[in-house]
Amino acid sequence: MTDDQLLRYSRHILLHELGVEGQARIARARALVIGAGGLGSPVALYLGTAGLGRITLVDHDTVDLTNLQRQIAHDTARIGQYKALSARQSILAINPEVEVVAKTERADAQRLDAWVADADVVLDCSDNFATRHAVNAACVRHRVPLVSGAAIGFDGQISVYDTRQADSPCYACLFPPESTIEETRCATMGVFAPLVGIIGTMQAAEALKLVAGVGRSLAGRLQMLDARSMEWTEIRLPRQPGCPVCQHRH
Repeated sequence: MTDDQLLRYSRHILLHELGVEGQARIARARALVIGAGGLGSPVALYLGTAGLGRITLVDHDTVDLTNLQRQIAHDTARIGQYKALSARQSILAINPEVEVVAKTERADAQRLDAWVADADVVLDCSDNFATRHAVNAACVRHRVPLVSGAAIGFDGQISVYDTRQADSPCYACLFPPESTIEETRCATMGVFAPLVGIIGTMQAAEALKLVAGVGRSLAGRLQMLDARSMEWTEIRLPRQPGCPVCQHRH
């Protein structure tokens, strides 16, 4: 670690749970971030400031004026640019020594299979169940931990699905792929701007803990936030033996 790196990451290094070794593990890690919008913005920025070695950002959408109320990785001058490229620019402005790969493509099953296989941790910051299920299936297949967040209106949730652990559920254990769930979107429901920052920052924290090997993750626990009252609720998530996605994992 160079003198500049020791200075840049000194506040991490001072934490006895992390230290130089933990920071070195962060620097070697590879993160895949699906979505560079409301959740993906704080995720990308905090992974970048923390010095995570390679951050792959996936988002086929472009920056719109309505995004700027909450998507803090973008600015007015970048309206019309791909979000993945805009977020990459923001990360590198803060920390030019991290590697940031921008993918301006849809996260379909075939692409996800290759991207997830090349990651140490996946952060799902998408806004639809089809993508979430595709990401989860790839993470189960390649045994890569998944940090999943969601936010709409004043309600947010976050959990970790780490199928490297025998008793840990996957996303499909909680939300079966065949179930009918009415999807709500920011365009019709709205979203409280700081809410995505709260959930996205927590996603970044869980990912950094996972790659650094510190603390206890949210695997097996779902945390839900009602930002109207700032009240958290936590429920335990058991693995479902008959889950069509993870029941045959080894």
